[in-house]
Amino acid sequence: MNEQNQVATREQTTPVQTAKRMRVVAPLVDIYENEDELLLQADVPGVAKEDVNVRVDNGTLTVSATRRVNGDGNAQWLEFGEAEYRRSFSVPQTIAVDKVRAELKDGVLTLHLPKSESAKPKQIEIKAV
Repeated sequence: MNEQNQVATREQTTPVQTAKRMRVVAPLVDIYENEDELLLQADVPGVAKEDVNVRVDNGTLTVSATRRVNGDGNAQWLEFGEAEYRRSFSVPQTIAVDKVRAELKDGVLTLHLPKSESAKPKQIEIKAV
């Protein structure tokens, strides 16, 4: 079997996604914590800002986003097709929900989840008596 036939055979066994089938994908995330906030970064490549939904409800953070393919013509081969990203996390009740910020840049969704003042560590002053 020559090299050209081997490549063609390998391509035939690669799974093909059609534009009509949208798969659900759990985005990869990194989560950091400091004194002021939790910082969550989620990989959502190919997603437009309008197609992202972030919700905090009763201690659950839900991130969902849809990647749409806007190709011209009939798709002959799609491996990076449409997808719905969806993932949920439990978050502490001490998150200041009204101050949560979200940014989308270069396919990375960054969520700033600030801690409420009561949840931040406090230094206790010791008085000499």
